[in-house]
Amino acid sequence: MTVCGEAGRTVFSNSRWHGGIAVVVLGVLPITASSASSAVAASCESLATLSQANTTITSAQSVGAGEFMPPGPSESPAAAYGKLPAFCRVAATLRPSSDSDIKIEVWLPFSGWNGKLQSVGNGGWAGFISYPALARGLADGYATASTDTGHTGNTGSFALGHPEKMIDFGYRSEHEMTVAAKAIIAAYYGDGPRLSYWNGCSTGGRQGLTEAQRYPSDYNAIIAGAPANNRMHIYVWSLWIAQAVHQGENSYIPPSKYAMIHKAVMEACDALDGLKDGLISNPRRCHFDPKVLACKGVDEPSCLTSQQVEVTRKIYSAAKNPRTGEEIYPGLEPGSELGWANHAGPEPLSYATDGFKYVVFKNPDWDFRTLNLDSDVALADKIDNGTTSALDPNLKEFFRNSGKLLMYHGWSDPQVSPVNTVNYFNSVLKAMDGAAADSIRLFMLPGMGHCGGGDGPNTFDAIGALAQWFEKGQAPNQMVASHSNNGVAERTRPICAYPQIAAYAGTGSIDEAANFVCKVP
Repeated sequence: MTVCGEAGRTVFSNSRWHGGIAVVVLGVLPITASSASSAVAASCESLATLSQANTTITSAQSVGAGEFMPPGPSESPAAAYGKLPAFCRVAATLRPSSDSDIKIEVWLPFSGWNGKLQSVGNGGWAGFISYPALARGLADGYATASTDTGHTGNTGSFALGHPEKMIDFGYRSEHEMTVAAKAIIAAYYGDGPRLSYWNGCSTGGRQGLTEAQRYPSDYNAIIAGAPANNRMHIYVWSLWIAQAVHQGENSYIPPSKYAMIHKAVMEACDALDGLKDGLISNPRRCHFDPKVLACKGVDEPSCLTSQQVEVTRKIYSAAKNPRTGEEIYPGLEPGSELGWANHAGPEPLSYATDGFKYVVFKNPDWDFRTLNLDSDVALADKIDNGTTSALDPNLKEFFRNSGKLLMYHGWSDPQVSPVNTVNYFNSVLKAMDGAAADSIRLFMLPGMGHCGGGDGPNTFDAIGALAQWFEKGQAPNQMVASHSNNGVAERTRPICAYPQIAAYAGTGSIDEAANFVCKVP
């Protein structure tokens, strides 16, 4: 699983980002935060003289139009940066604790700044600056900010023996970055941002919910896509699946069978919404039984062994405490089959094993086969103590500040359960006793994978909708999403505010959004 990154102006598939360009260290300055909000920098480079508590400015560098290139491997092509406007790139290290080493970058457009901050989230265990997301925000006129959350490398090994770094990863780094970014913006432009938005998916979605719950004044509005907001329980579910997959020789489902299972699911459930279009609009209505694929004799590529049938059922199922029956984490939905290698592949998910090796048991040699769904889950909850979760449904303070929360999730997500997001959304509505109706929206996307990708429309202007909502009071009840092939949009479809779904109006092309209406199924 790439418990992944962030959504920019549009939604992109999951990525990992690394590194930074060569920078010039311009000085380490005394800690005097008083001038941060009032000083006006004469130039980008003069931001190196900015003083702020717990902050060392390590670089303040002018970057010419189209000149930025991230060092090291990047999943975004060079063309993604080639059209960027000129900007001021500021790098800093934040040390709110004696063991903190939080790297941040703040990008400031030289011209055309829209007066707003857009901070972007991370993926997985983070450990990197989210350069593609910074670039998208900058291209839209925002001052943008990103953090590596206090460590280097997308693994959990940093946590061993470093409880303060776990706090940084869990929630502190995003808040500290936000405070520093606003001060840097104020120093450069002579005034702080008039509005601040958070934009993240997966780990970035969790970070957004954490900000709303812990620091409700940090952001005016938040995008939280596919939030991994019950992190330790995701890991438990994943390792529970890995135990089933590796129980015996005939229980492992080779990836070559995923397409066969997916085809059977689509044949069974595609038309449940009245339209055969390669998408399952509401997978909760799909009650596919993998027993129909059971081998009649020997194991073959076109069928499932009895053990594989049971594993398939488990992937669709919630992990539950064997003693109490309490649900630990919901399973994946029908339509997610092509991405099952994340949790059901030849090796257990490394993100999940890292969580138990380095955080829970503090033993790099811990074996996932020993996981106990009762005692070990209780231990994980006790040790984590909410550090990496964002489950509090009481968003009273965030909403009191007129905050807006836009959530989204792909129904075909093979990494983070979409039902978990629906459950959190419903918990907020219940906790707020109806008072949240004008402050929160959830969009569930048929056929979309984890933070993007998949067969369904998966590219949409979330940040534009958020801005319209907060700045003009136009709550998004639907957005138009597109699916492209080789860079050409081949289908558009409205995505509707949950619980509504897009229903075909009965005439016109099924590939044009105008021929659909949003309604409650």
